[in-house]
Amino acid sequence: MDKTNSLDKYDCAILAALQADATLSISGLSEKVGLSSTPCWKRVKRLEEEGYIESRVSIVNRHKVGLPVTVFVSVRTNEHDEKWLERFASAVVALPEVLEFHRMSGDVDYLLKVVTTDIDGYDRFYKKLIKTAQLSGVSSAFSMEQIKCTTALPLELISHGLPA
Repeated sequence: MDKTNSLDKYDCAILAALQADATLSISGLSEKVGLSSTPCWKRVKRLEEEGYIESRVSIVNRHKVGLPVTVFVSVRTNEHDEKWLERFASAVVALPEVLEFHRMSGDVDYLLKVVTTDIDGYDRFYKKLIKTAQLSGVSSAFSMEQIKCTTALPLELISHGLPA
């Protein structure tokens, strides 16, 4: 069930603040959103229990750790049965280079966002990928420059129970 209607302006403010800085203490968070600590803490717990907050993570600088190359990999296949997808998905999910894996509409069947060390690193990944399943085509587009990257959802787009 879609529970977006149960989010009010405080819930959205809490989510926005935590998206910007998940290390905020409850007192810091409550100051930011205009609630006292106990109601703020209860809301955070509810948002976690209801699945609005899936996890809290640190975003690591991929360049500093030696993973500067981002590749968008388009995959096409002539196989579209459930068993094939289960095998393929299981194999792709296990590849550590894959940050995102999407089933698409249109001309491309699957789109992967991959990070790696360099061209040779991508070649090693490619060789692992093509062993996972029967594929009819693999196309790679190397990101030349990352212009925008965010993990923050645009919460201002939802009405959170308030009149538009």
